[in-house]
Amino acid sequence: MDLIHKVLNVAVPLLTFTGLLFFLPLFLIYKFISFMRRSKSIENMGGKVVLITGASSGIGEHLAYEYAKRGARLALAARREDRLRAVADKARGLGSPDAIVLPADVSILEHCNRLVNETVNHFGQLDHLVNNAGVLQAGSFEDWTQGQFSKLVSIMDINFWGSVYCTHFSLPYLRKSKGKIVVISSFASWFSAPKCGFYNVRNYILTCFFETLRAELGSDIGITIVSPGVIESEMTGSSQFLSQVRSNLMPSKSTEGCTKAIVDRAWRGDMYLTEPAWVKFGFWLRVFCPELLEKLFQLMATKKNPAGTSIKDD
Repeated sequence: MDLIHKVLNVAVPLLTFTGLLFFLPLFLIYKFISFMRRSKSIENMGGKVVLITGASSGIGEHLAYEYAKRGARLALAARREDRLRAVADKARGLGSPDAIVLPADVSILEHCNRLVNETVNHFGQLDHLVNNAGVLQAGSFEDWTQGQFSKLVSIMDINFWGSVYCTHFSLPYLRKSKGKIVVISSFASWFSAPKCGFYNVRNYILTCFFETLRAELGSDIGITIVSPGVIESEMTGSSQFLSQVRSNLMPSKSTEGCTKAIVDRAWRGDMYLTEPAWVKFGFWLRVFCPELLEKLFQLMATKKNPAGTSIKDD
């Protein structure tokens, strides 16, 4: 058995490399043709129904405005009802024919079931689900207290299970409308910056889950996984550590520019989006230069910030 693995250790890389040399040009041609086909068959969002979680601020709020400009009807979910009402009013002013407010905590299974049911009962359909709600817990792991550890379950309930719950209850309606799911993950799923350990884990498992779900669903429901870099929002603005990253290492992108790209790519049916695109450099660093990336992370880790800072993005 060991001999077989020794042979495979040599043969598989050679065969993979040879196969890539032969198939990569054909694959790139296929991707270009697919891109052109999707660009010509852009979905008309007028009258479509979009459910957005975490819609009271940040990316979720500006996604509501972007969908509104394209004539979509909106169901806006978050815990802060007063903020949701302000977002809904502005969305109507930007062109949404109808926008309803659904106060809910996505960490609670029954709330997710209710907000999907209320959306369908009100509009009669569901075309896009945007899983955006999330919480950032930043701080050095060594400095965490027992109280902060006790909050981890509730944080993961929002960050991961909230998206799972909403997706589960939405699937029958999305399958009927041949709709789309937009998942707001993060470049942190592969660029695992220090002091954001559990946030990095959230994005990694979120990406893995929806990649698996995409394979299960086939072409019935489109899934676009979004990996934003540092975006100007309530979340990044409230975190001292992310503010340092934004000012010293990685320039931030405007929320408006990010959300326009998200809706464009989801509209087109793309599988992935990294915004801004240059942030993908972190993925290639991880693949080809892991030692260099490790040094960069160690440099970032020397920046001091309060342990366990929790920022809500819903």
